[in-house]
Amino acid sequence: MSIEIIGAGFGRTGTLSLKYGLEMLGYKQCYHMMELMKHPDHSELWSQAHKGNPVDWAHLYEGYVATVDWPSCNLWQTLTQQYPQAKVILTIRDPDQWYDSIMATIYKSSHLNLESDDPKKQRSGQWAMDIIWGRLFAGRMDDRDHVINVFKQHNEQVRNTVADDQLLVFEARQGWQPLCDFLGKEVPNEAYPRVNSTEDFSKFFPA
Repeated sequence: MSIEIIGAGFGRTGTLSLKYGLEMLGYKQCYHMMELMKHPDHSELWSQAHKGNPVDWAHLYEGYVATVDWPSCNLWQTLTQQYPQAKVILTIRDPDQWYDSIMATIYKSSHLNLESDDPKKQRSGQWAMDIIWGRLFAGRMDDRDHVINVFKQHNEQVRNTVADDQLLVFEARQGWQPLCDFLGKEVPNEAYPRVNSTEDFSKFFPA
């Protein structure tokens, strides 16, 4: 089993909806940040990968055929080298809406965990700071312009790097059609998944 789809879009760009959508199309299973709840041992593997150390990708992705969201989207270039035949999906959304969303959800949760008295939550918060907020955004999360600029630069780099025939730039509001056209799949009868709104976030990732 090998990774067939690499999600290069940052978290809060419809990545959980995409995970469920891909699984509905037959790509079982799709890796997402929430998989760390099932595999807490993966946290250290991702830490090592982000340090540039060798990782047994076949072991980490055992049972998975697609990967989206953080922490894998940070390493989309490494993954495209590891799985050169994989298709790449760049999920995007309005930059200002995206910033407001991460600040109200993932970053807020990470910050609360970091300040918790629970050592397990502290470790989780520190991991998120190391892998996402510190590494990608230099810890400058209150600097809206800086964070949005990182977001835009990331998206532009993916667009400029991945071959057109291997890349889909996708917004969740577009629904099934462009996704199915890109993957050569029939459009399901069910509606495209709409999950993990800001209001839903605490159900999936309680602080």
